[in-house]
Amino acid sequence: MNLKNFSISQGCENLVIQTLPLFEMMRMRAATTARRHSTLGFAAADPKSNARWVNQFTHTHRRLGPEDKEVVSPNNDTVYSNAWLDLSEGPVIVETPEMGDRYWTLGLLDAWTNPFAYVGRRTTGNRPQRTLVHGPGWHGIVPADITSTIAAPGNDVWMIGRHLVEDDGEDAARVRASQSSMRLVRLDGADAAMRVDTWIDGRDAAVPSADLYLRIVSAVLRRNPPAPSENLTWPPAADDLAPALVAVYERLRKSNQPHDLGGGWAIPVMVKDNWGDDYLTRARIARNFIGALGVEEAMYPTAEVDSRGAPLDGSQRYELRFAQGKGLKVDAFWSLTMYRRSDCLFVANPIHRYSIGDRTPGLHCDADGGLAIRLQAEDPGPGANWLPTPKGESFYVVLRLYQPHADHLALRFDYPPIQRI
Repeated sequence: MNLKNFSISQGCENLVIQTLPLFEMMRMRAATTARRHSTLGFAAADPKSNARWVNQFTHTHRRLGPEDKEVVSPNNDTVYSNAWLDLSEGPVIVETPEMGDRYWTLGLLDAWTNPFAYVGRRTTGNRPQRTLVHGPGWHGIVPADITSTIAAPGNDVWMIGRHLVEDDGEDAARVRASQSSMRLVRLDGADAAMRVDTWIDGRDAAVPSADLYLRIVSAVLRRNPPAPSENLTWPPAADDLAPALVAVYERLRKSNQPHDLGGGWAIPVMVKDNWGDDYLTRARIARNFIGALGVEEAMYPTAEVDSRGAPLDGSQRYELRFAQGKGLKVDAFWSLTMYRRSDCLFVANPIHRYSIGDRTPGLHCDADGGLAIRLQAEDPGPGANWLPTPKGESFYVVLRLYQPHADHLALRFDYPPIQRI
């Protein structure tokens, strides 16, 4: 073995692991920003152009169902508000209306995928707000009517909003009205929308070429400098980068580093507000779970096996039971969502139920105060809390814990195993 070549190869792979979040964030920006502004029109006349609008919200107005196939492991609790902020030309003010007692959050991620700040129920409340977000080069005067100020570590920020929706009718309409009141403006009140070149086709999830990776990461680094602790040496040689990209993307495709919670449960993402020097996990999340918020906002314990370690399968019947006094502990709400293993999507079923939780109509406890949830393809009959499974297909379930209590955050909550019956 040529030790010198091995050293160069390993060093280049480490550089890819360290910088991959920057590339994947730009891929996501290209995929989720809008070509058209409601009043300013298209960012470019050519439909093939990579020009998009940033500093504007895009919203979903209904909960996702089995017909939606763009996002894997989607939630069935909330609708989304999405915005990419470009702070290079000055601060952006985020205007949000009165939210009543609804759960909602705007999670802010920097270009390195650190979930560094929040606006919403847990952190700033539900009152009308004007939040000023600025980049590292701004040192201006904060207006008197600003309710809070967020200093971003770089000039690119992804803001991901979630709004709890109770139904697809009247409550969805109320949420839509709240979303339409959310605005991104400049200090003078003008629309903050900007045209940007997103550089890339966001629909292409393949391993990038070395030239493209070098160009995009170099550009993002100029706008979002690494923390001093990163000790980043950039750029590598393109000839060394090409095989390193293939090796790292393949490694991340196969890697699985969840935190074992016991009872067949694991949690794939455990971050508070910064990944620190855990570059490998940061890269894995950027590639496989990009957009993950910090655990203080939400946790996602996942189960793929039953109490005996056997894969969950729709040909069997199961029960998940929380004993009296040992239920999930959250300040907002919780849900259990069903996914088909083959494509990580919702399971179509006769009762149109894709998740079950503490807000599900008709949910009831046992006589002793415990809560049992039946997981099976056939209707278990009256009185059962039923979450339908895919008939004859393997599946997995995700617990979503919004504003989890300390027992969950410290990984000391005893998650009951899924029992085959």
